[in-house]
Amino acid sequence: MDTPAFPTETRSTCPYCGVGCGVLVAHDGARITGVRGDPEHPANFGRLCTKGSTLHLTAGADARLLHPEYRAQRGEPRKRIGWTSAIDLAAQRFADVIRTHGPDAVAFYLSGQLLTEDYYVFNKAVKGLIGTNNIDTNSRLCMSSAVAAYKATLGVDAPPCCYEDFDHADLVLIAGANPAWAHPVAFRRIEAARARRPDMKIVVVDPRRTDTAAMADLHLAILPGTDVWLFDAMLHVLLREGLVDEAWIAAHTEGFEALRDHVRNTAPAVAAAVCGVAAEDIVTAARWWGEAPAALSLWCQGLNQSIHGTDNGAALIALSLATGRVGRPGCGPFSLTGQPNAMGGREVGGMANLLPGHRELADPAHRAEIARLWGVDSVPAQPGLTAVELFRAARAGRVKAIWIACTNPAHSLPEQNLVREALAACEFVVLQEAFTGTETAAFADLVLPAATWGEKEGTVTNSERRISRVRAAVPAPGAARADWVIACDFARALAPRIGKPAAARLFDYASSAEIFAEHVATTAGRDLDITALDHAVLERAGPQQWPCPAGADLTDMGARARLYADGRFPTPNGRARFVVPSHTLTAEAVGVRYPLHLSSGRLRDQWHGMSRSGRVASLYSHADEARIELHPEELARRGLADGDFVTVASRHGELVLRVAASTTLRRGQAFVAMHWGQRTLNSAGVNLLFGGDVDPVSKQPELKHAAIRIDPVALPARMLLVRAQRPGRSAADEAAQLAPWLERFAYASLALAGRDHAAVVLRVAHDRPIPAAWVEALDALLGLEGDAVLSYEDAARGVSKRALIEDGCLVALRLVGETAAAGWLGEVVVGRQPADALRRWLLAPLATPPHAAPARGRIVCNCLDVAEGEIAAAIAGGDGLDGLQARLRCGTSCGSCVPEIRRMLAAAGR
Repeated sequence: MDTPAFPTETRSTCPYCGVGCGVLVAHDGARITGVRGDPEHPANFGRLCTKGSTLHLTAGADARLLHPEYRAQRGEPRKRIGWTSAIDLAAQRFADVIRTHGPDAVAFYLSGQLLTEDYYVFNKAVKGLIGTNNIDTNSRLCMSSAVAAYKATLGVDAPPCCYEDFDHADLVLIAGANPAWAHPVAFRRIEAARARRPDMKIVVVDPRRTDTAAMADLHLAILPGTDVWLFDAMLHVLLREGLVDEAWIAAHTEGFEALRDHVRNTAPAVAAAVCGVAAEDIVTAARWWGEAPAALSLWCQGLNQSIHGTDNGAALIALSLATGRVGRPGCGPFSLTGQPNAMGGREVGGMANLLPGHRELADPAHRAEIARLWGVDSVPAQPGLTAVELFRAARAGRVKAIWIACTNPAHSLPEQNLVREALAACEFVVLQEAFTGTETAAFADLVLPAATWGEKEGTVTNSERRISRVRAAVPAPGAARADWVIACDFARALAPRIGKPAAARLFDYASSAEIFAEHVATTAGRDLDITALDHAVLERAGPQQWPCPAGADLTDMGARARLYADGRFPTPNGRARFVVPSHTLTAEAVGVRYPLHLSSGRLRDQWHGMSRSGRVASLYSHADEARIELHPEELARRGLADGDFVTVASRHGELVLRVAASTTLRRGQAFVAMHWGQRTLNSAGVNLLFGGDVDPVSKQPELKHAAIRIDPVALPARMLLVRAQRPGRSAADEAAQLAPWLERFAYASLALAGRDHAAVVLRVAHDRPIPAAWVEALDALLGLEGDAVLSYEDAARGVSKRALIEDGCLVALRLVGETAAAGWLGEVVVGRQPADALRRWLLAPLATPPHAAPARGRIVCNCLDVAEGEIAAAIAGGDGLDGLQARLRCGTSCGSCVPEIRRMLAAAGR
């Protein structure tokens, strides 16, 4: 059949954050060629962020796992095998462990990026077939505290709000979240709402002055771990000034008197001393909340990733309940989901303490109901091992076999040293993954290639309870299979090996639509009833919010947009509950030995462990290297300058990073982005520094705080390598072959660069002269050999340089011992600038280019490739935001850069 002359577009969703944006995927039936926002999808109405708009650049077979691989002995390389052998091996090894040690000796660790259908099959296989609850997911790291807070207060895990509430809120309180970077499309809607209604107020609670905080009317820069103190003090003010709704509280809640007594002594002055903010600002925030006709709270990991994350959420929710601000437009407590389908995974009960349809594992009737729906004898009652517990159990030898799907625990979990020891100690590790080279892959005995975005069929649920269809645009490359297909194949092969041959038929699904139909049946009569839905209905009617019971009017979106408008809650007595929170602070206190508070979080243009976003060169333009950010006065006090190297140490591990001066932090605090791991650094990244202390209810670890120290480290030997991608080999491929070199150096950082012409960049700093044999090997790896290479050697000074020009362009560069020209020479490579006029200067120690314009520097507007220096020059020339957008077009596409542009304007007094 002839290839169509014009690409087809397939509707799907973005696989990054929990906003759940709709996308239109352009393709020719075999290859994805582009992506744009779906103008009809109610989550984004056509908008995409920098990550979503470059999704098509992550598609394709390069850097993909294409065939199953297996190694019989640790230390040997894995070898390609067929699917039948792979599934049989997995089934036999798991069966052997179950027969010898029992079902609780195996465990499954999944991901909030799986589709609902994938999740459902895994959950049924583990709890229904194997008979263990040892199935947990990386959602434990991001959303479990929000889940526990909702259940403790409102009765079930159901965010009562919707994105439309942004348009109606008079006050938005954003706590422990930076949606300007982490949920940028949702944040654009908040910005647009305030532009239409200038009286709308925004309060941000965050230790850092993030881009979200920078546009707030009031920023409460509290000390880490003091959130509950703040919210209790705000409730104290609401009570003192008569701003609570006593009638609504009496009619629709319980437990308020105990909370009233609890906050009686938490006056603003008391909380201010704990939180490190002004008492007057606490009073202002409380009054704004109490006086606003519609008040909405948003929160994310800053509250959740805490040893009291459940209490953080419950204390924030109490502000909505105390003022009766639930179930009305612009009102309510709204948890922002971190992953694209963490919500769907919770709906199917795909975690160690959950059952499908928001049922309770501790309820015998609920377990019996699910056993009947699944067609199995029983479901185990004992809660399974949660994420941190699971890997501790593997290290201790209690878990003998582990199956990891669509996640990267050797990067994302705390206690990274322990996690790696656990994976090494576990007798059999299966990794089900789409991409090559993740940190976890090094520990896997069996690797199973999975389909990914653009290749899968199913559904996801976003932060506002909206279910969308995910559609395949192209076939999966090589032998990769859909995740649910792999899970079903395994379950059918395992069933007879563990004495349950008849159970194999329970996994004879012909399509993901059949799985979804079974999932729907588990929701009948529950708070999340979706019995009006199936794949065909979603195809015809578009994305739908739950609940959506049989007979629901699918055209009446407003009827299901908000929950609890009638004041009745899914609790035994129909009342919402106030919870008395603890006043615990952080698991680790700072002190003489570890005097700094460390936090972590997202970058604007990267996501999670970068196995997908890290393949796009332009997404490094805003931040191309891991840094530890500290206040300029903190650096000065320690005799450090921006760019110096330090050892960063906690009670759990240490790593070497460059320092970066940042006024977004107060003195005594530090920040490192979460994304950088062993494929981009010579260490496992910032999660080496975090301990495994967890919230006692949610079991979510405290990934937002560690006590650390920093010490200067002398790394006099420097090296820079830049290589433009070659025909038939992407820049990501070049990076993959350099990644194994990182661990040899005292410091090494690997990144991509460029836009239309991508390159790989390796930065090295070492504590001794870099061995000549290493340099020669790297030259060979990057093609810096032969007569065409320009070279300069000064052995006495330890300087060695090489450059390669092809077709009039500089395509490769290696500098050792002296790297002053690194910045502008890198731009020459990625910009494909003519090199003939620069030939005589290419190996000179020049910090600035000898001709033409200065180096562009960091890119602020990624969509339209506008650099910081260009924006600064235009501001100096008198441009405001409108002028910048007209002249440079920055901020006119996805808008993610607008908060930073506003900061630049404010800093310039404009």
